[in-house]
Amino acid sequence: MHLTLECGLLTIGLMNYSPKNIFLAVILVALIPILVWSFGWYQGKVSPSEEDMSEVMAGEAVAYFAGGCFWCTESDFEKLGGVASAVSGYMGGDVDSPSYVQVSGGGSGHREVVKVTYNPNEVSYRRLALDLLKHTDPTDDGGSFYDRGHQYTSALYYQTEEEKSIAEAVVVEVDALGVFEKPIVTSVEPARTFWIAEDYHQDYYKKNPRQYQYYRTGSGRDAFIQSAWGDGMHDDLFMEEMMDDMHDEMLDGDTLGMGDMGKSWMTFQKPSETTLRNTLTDLQYYVTQKEGTETPFKNEYWDNHEDGVYVDVVSGEPLFSSTDKYDSGTGWPSFLKPLDYSFVTEHKDYKLFIPRTEIRSTYADSHLGHIILDGPIENDKIRYCMNSASLRFVLKKDLESEGLGEYLNLFN
Repeated sequence: MHLTLECGLLTIGLMNYSPKNIFLAVILVALIPILVWSFGWYQGKVSPSEEDMSEVMAGEAVAYFAGGCFWCTESDFEKLGGVASAVSGYMGGDVDSPSYVQVSGGGSGHREVVKVTYNPNEVSYRRLALDLLKHTDPTDDGGSFYDRGHQYTSALYYQTEEEKSIAEAVVVEVDALGVFEKPIVTSVEPARTFWIAEDYHQDYYKKNPRQYQYYRTGSGRDAFIQSAWGDGMHDDLFMEEMMDDMHDEMLDGDTLGMGDMGKSWMTFQKPSETTLRNTLTDLQYYVTQKEGTETPFKNEYWDNHEDGVYVDVVSGEPLFSSTDKYDSGTGWPSFLKPLDYSFVTEHKDYKLFIPRTEIRSTYADSHLGHIILDGPIENDKIRYCMNSASLRFVLKKDLESEGLGEYLNLFN
């Protein structure tokens, strides 16, 4: 057996075809990709990082976040609408061009950090900061899941005083909600030199999906996120991010309600897909835009008994009154009828074995729920079974300021 190099490629010539030589040749061929991978892995560990010298393009902005393992943080940010890219690297410390070994060993003083390039017209710094707190454990001052040490702690980096104020306010706000059992300890610090990590670490979740998923699942990250946010109790937090393209202005409030804009839902124009993804929570987007269904007994309004009006979470258009709401025992908000039958549209739904009647809002065309024929006999057994995630509740005392004063007479 002999080896030759032809046209830059390693080829194997067999001087004789004995089983032993064939076996050795097969082993050698099999080892080549392993050796290549091992070299890349080694380079990813010990190669020095490079200082980021790139310029910010017109119409874009950059922000820096530490959320533990940068493979995971990069992956989570790249799934957010309005984000152009996320790059893994290092920040802090006193060593220039630190290697992965230096940072992960804790001796350099750096954190694993992700540089996020985004379109500020589609997603804000505040929303990015919220997402950082949502996709890590911000209460851990000793690391992140089973990655331990300062290098894996969480941080929000700011480049301006405005970003500093936003970051500090987000920490206080989420902390006050009691999302986590322990107080948030995420640091708010000025951004410093960003060192770009070795190529091996960039887009790791794309290049090594199986290894990445084993790591992510095994670390407990996803289980922790589900335990803190999975019940949807704090989804409204993300609705405060108002970037409604159709008005070219920020809307006040903690949902997409129309505030004191009167009947502006009547001229509602549906925002872009990116805007919807960024202004709605994951659950609200899934239900209203993808005809999803929320979990019974674990949603916001199934047992709400206050006086008021339920409006579309996307447009603010009025839909149902609390005077028509009743306890169906199903775990979803149920109503005898809409405020006005013209406020909703009916559509045949054949997704299950039997046809059902889907209910959507007239202006926003949001999926709301279905008509189920198990309601009160005196109501012809009609029950409007709705999803809380499609609705926003306006208290009776706020109807006037929300442009819904005409419905006050329902409560006299």
